[in-house]
Amino acid sequence: MRTLVVDHPLVAHKLTVLRDKNTPSPVFRQLTEELVTLLAYEATREVKTQPVEIETPVTKTIGTAFTKPTPLVVPILRAGLGMLEGMTKLVPTAEVGFLGMARDEETLDIITYAERLPEDLTGRQIFVLDPMLATGGTLREAIKFLFKRGASDVTCICLLAAPEGLAKLEEELADANVNIVLASIDEKLNEKSYIVPGLGDAGDRLYGVAG
Repeated sequence: MRTLVVDHPLVAHKLTVLRDKNTPSPVFRQLTEELVTLLAYEATREVKTQPVEIETPVTKTIGTAFTKPTPLVVPILRAGLGMLEGMTKLVPTAEVGFLGMARDEETLDIITYAERLPEDLTGRQIFVLDPMLATGGTLREAIKFLFKRGASDVTCICLLAAPEGLAKLEEELADANVNIVLASIDEKLNEKSYIVPGLGDAGDRLYGVAG
């Protein structure tokens, strides 16, 4: 497992505005999209390509195209949906799957309540979108789910991570071909497993609280 924190002034600036509790949901959504595009630029650095011959208005030349099968983007519902537009703007030809996971409040187990993915992920480069890597439980189970489907190359794009969650992932996925791309590793988790200083509940800040 490899972890990359993207060190760039634009990333730091956008993240600062996201952290501000006074930033309204429409602005939060727009900045999330922009920030994900910046992170995705680094996350896709090793995307698989092949030479392809094209014809310009002047002459024939050799360019670059994605290999087949094309990359698969998998947002973790629901907060990961807020990151999808920023990713697909950068990689518009990628296919999109969905994975819904939640913690059972009684057993504390991670359960899969929805999925829309190919049955066989062999040979696919997969990009998982999940804003907050807190305890690491959901992301860990998502990666294991993808591996069971045949995936062997998974990159996770997150806005923030807590050291505890990263350590847990490293403990269980140390030898796996997994990349974690982040805007920041924050200080810690609090007693409620919220990232500190964090930015609050990403899903609520993206979409509001229904009820």
